[in-house]
Amino acid sequence: MHELQFIQDLATVMLVAGLTTVIFQRLRQPVVLGYIIAGLLIGPYMLPVVFIHNEQTIRTLSELGMIMLLFALGLEFSLKKLRAVGGPALVAALCEIGLMLAVGYGIGRFFGWRSMDALFLGAMLSMSSTTIIMKALDGLNLKRERFAQLMFGILIIEDVLAIVLMALLTGIASTGDVEAGEAMAAIGRLTLFMAVSLVVGLLLVPRVVDYIARVSRDDVLLVAVLGLCFGFCLLVTEMGYSIALGAFMIGAIVGEATSVARIEQIVGPIRDMFSAVFFVAIGMLIDPGLLVQYAWPITLVTIVLVVGKVLSCSFGIFITGNHGRTSLRVGMGLAQIGEFSFVIASLGLSLKVTSSFLYPVAVAVSAITTFLTPYLIRSSDPLADMLRRRLPAGFTGMLTAYTEWVGSISLRGQGAMVAKMIRRLVWHVIINMLLVIAAFLLMAYLYRRGVFNWEILGGREQVIRSVAWSLAALVSLPMIVAAYRKATALGMLLAELGVPERIGGSNTYRIRSVLARIIPLAVMVLLGLLVVALASIILPPREVAIVLLLLGILLTWLLWRVLVQIHARLQAALRDTIDKPGRPDDGHDA
Repeated sequence: MHELQFIQDLATVMLVAGLTTVIFQRLRQPVVLGYIIAGLLIGPYMLPVVFIHNEQTIRTLSELGMIMLLFALGLEFSLKKLRAVGGPALVAALCEIGLMLAVGYGIGRFFGWRSMDALFLGAMLSMSSTTIIMKALDGLNLKRERFAQLMFGILIIEDVLAIVLMALLTGIASTGDVEAGEAMAAIGRLTLFMAVSLVVGLLLVPRVVDYIARVSRDDVLLVAVLGLCFGFCLLVTEMGYSIALGAFMIGAIVGEATSVARIEQIVGPIRDMFSAVFFVAIGMLIDPGLLVQYAWPITLVTIVLVVGKVLSCSFGIFITGNHGRTSLRVGMGLAQIGEFSFVIASLGLSLKVTSSFLYPVAVAVSAITTFLTPYLIRSSDPLADMLRRRLPAGFTGMLTAYTEWVGSISLRGQGAMVAKMIRRLVWHVIINMLLVIAAFLLMAYLYRRGVFNWEILGGREQVIRSVAWSLAALVSLPMIVAAYRKATALGMLLAELGVPERIGGSNTYRIRSVLARIIPLAVMVLLGLLVVALASIILPPREVAIVLLLLGILLTWLLWRVLVQIHARLQAALRDTIDKPGRPDDGHDA
């Protein structure tokens, strides 16, 4: 009987969703709205007929839909695109998220809502909809315009920041409050986990996926990719982070495979099916009575959302040197909320920290702003023309002069090359330090799980800790050597730039040599302090630690060339993965 009810419920969801989306497609409206309307029709609040007998089953399928939706967004994510969009998209995304978090929280408190409701409202308002924007720009044939490229860049950064924000919200919801120190520690742990997962994942996963794609049929490739997706989501939940983080990250890692276009094609139907259930489940939560009751908050939130996103995104794009018309088009194109906002709303419900009215309010605001998006994009040019005519000539001239000034101060020629070298060396030092710390934290985690309770060690804690520490140090040696070498190169470069011969005179070489040694020494000291502080649980006794340190130095000296070659091969493999051609150009690149 239970199996029959499940088939009946699933059939009802898919049939009604299919019918409504056909209608919405004929009306040239986003199909997401059709899914939500379908959920509203078959939900428990709209009609007196019981369509769904086991809502929990639909909730479970909707969670699969959330995973597939975020996995697909991760597949569309590209590290090359993220590098290409540069500073303007990052500045605009930070301006948008910062302002909308504050404004959303303020609106919630203005209406007397609980602090957690207000906080989740701000988080929902800070995210724009990748799906709706892409469909709107595609329908208007504007995907290759300059402003569209900036919008895609902002959306990519938003996707990353949304994952960070969800992790922070989960931590806040668990404790009820979070101090600044705890927040910074949580961000640090999350950054470490994401960085290590990306580096290790990019070294292994794309190669495995491409091998399976070469030797297997589509069905085998599909099963393997979904296995990676759900397996990594399980790992992430074991580490205490949101399942949404795992779905998006493994999607981004798989997205660097050469066969990503084929993967997107075979995953697409499954994503569409389960994401349809996800959005239908959202519609089932809407109580029309609540929408009437909260009509004034919905109206105010919609107005503030549109105005706030237009102002914040336009301001962020403009101050980085783009023209006013381009900035306004970006701001008006991003004035909506969508899939990530629903995921954040689902997070609040699953954690049982938000009220029942918040979800329908978010869905109503999303429906209104989704409907307005194409019209806002179309009206951006007429609005820019009107502002140019109405604003004082002196003011518009000042804005034009600012744009030209920002464009003139960018580094060119040799200065740009030197800045790029410094930036690359700094990133190499940071990444290698993170990998070293991650190796020690992994050994500490395995130590706590009792992995090193080998019979040969006799259960002696000091010996077990020494073994765990030694293994961590051995695994970390290539990265320690790389961090030292990159820090040395950085020190030499900065010393040469900072001490010209006209200042140092005959002592120029000695001064540069001293300064060049300071940076690698400081990096090694900082790395040692971080490892001792974060992995203190496996720190051996002082005498043993000194002996292990001396042995490590001796081993490094003896195997220096081998360690350098190992790291060089790993670095080359990582660079090949990131730089290899993946999906064909789709017009998203900035």
